[in-house]
Amino acid sequence: MRTARFGGEDKPVKWCYSAPTKTKARPGRTPMTVHTGRHFLQIPGPTNVPDRVLRAMDMPTLDHRGPEFAELGFAVLAAMQRVFRTKQPVIIFPSSGTGAWEAAMVNVFAPGDKVLMCETGQFAVLWRGIADKFKLDVDFIPSDWRHGADLAEIEKRLAADKQHTIKAVCVVHNETSTGCVTPPLDVRKLLDRTNHPALLMVDTISGLGSMEYEHDAWGIDVSVAGSQKGLMLPPGLGFNAVSEKALAAAKANPGMRSYWDWQEVINFNKLGTFPYTPATNLLYGLREAVRMLEEEGLENVWSRHKRHSAATRTAVKVWGLETQCADPAAHSPALTGVRVPEGHDADAFRKVVLENFDMSLGTGLNKVKGKVFRIGHIGHFNDLMLMGTLAGVEMGLDLAKIPHRSGGVLAAMDVLKGRDAVPMAKAQVA
Repeated sequence: MRTARFGGEDKPVKWCYSAPTKTKARPGRTPMTVHTGRHFLQIPGPTNVPDRVLRAMDMPTLDHRGPEFAELGFAVLAAMQRVFRTKQPVIIFPSSGTGAWEAAMVNVFAPGDKVLMCETGQFAVLWRGIADKFKLDVDFIPSDWRHGADLAEIEKRLAADKQHTIKAVCVVHNETSTGCVTPPLDVRKLLDRTNHPALLMVDTISGLGSMEYEHDAWGIDVSVAGSQKGLMLPPGLGFNAVSEKALAAAKANPGMRSYWDWQEVINFNKLGTFPYTPATNLLYGLREAVRMLEEEGLENVWSRHKRHSAATRTAVKVWGLETQCADPAAHSPALTGVRVPEGHDADAFRKVVLENFDMSLGTGLNKVKGKVFRIGHIGHFNDLMLMGTLAGVEMGLDLAKIPHRSGGVLAAMDVLKGRDAVPMAKAQVA
């Protein structure tokens, strides 16, 4: 018999052992492995949210019509102009990136307007789907989902459009489904060379904050972005950066719009406010996220993403696998799509990695479903996080019995040790 002290005297106490209860799996479900440590979220968005941003969001919600909010509003609007590299308005919506797509379209297009788009991957396909729903006349240039936009074909169609019926050229800057980049500046040069007045509209949802972007210098009319990628925030904010030419097109457009109306938002923004309830706590986070980007320096942020992309591709090459992007000049700094050998399922491999190492990799989308997995190296990320990610992939390849060579992690390590292995080019100007 053991004793314990109660009220100054020892009294006998009976000690009982309680066996741990066993959790029964629900019918049809397999019990997941218990994991310790942090989950590795290595999809190309939503991305890891820094602790600093989480703490910044953990604040009482402000009166969105009060003077304190106006201070926050002015701060984030100016911050996003710096990130987009523009002196023109940046409109912030409480929305996903898809909402920002729709906002861009309803402001400048009316049913029947002709637009030129390029099938670079799933997100180009989705953008085309929105255009179809708004009854636009879409000229959709096909591709194999392994390259950026077909610039020669864009130029050919612009040159043939003598009546200037094409109202806009819409391209995805960084195609998140494939890991292929289309340089917006190259498209602007085509418009200039053919003397075509079409608007240049760019989806940079997974490009902004992770690779070089110059809204003004590249002559972009509408830039579309979201909060959950290179900006290191949770989903919930959509952005349109708009040129004077785009604003003029919106003013002349008789099409119906309300929630997405640029001009109404711009009018309220002059007072640091919004025409409807904003996502206040996400704006707190946005202010802090831009501070972090600027502390590192945008050029350094872009360079870091390029280093991590180069290291990842080196690992993939040593493993003997192929990247989904087949053009060396178009590899994305933000993510790497990896093709699995014929006869193997990329999603089965992703499941092995998740269950054994608590790491999420991006799935293949649409026509590359089951054929490709995607490694995100975007946003709040560093060398050691990348090494852990690549180690998880290499171990997963072993466990999933996918044919490969070992040594990819060590090869990537050598790339990272050469800190200046991927120099950052100076920004180009149109």
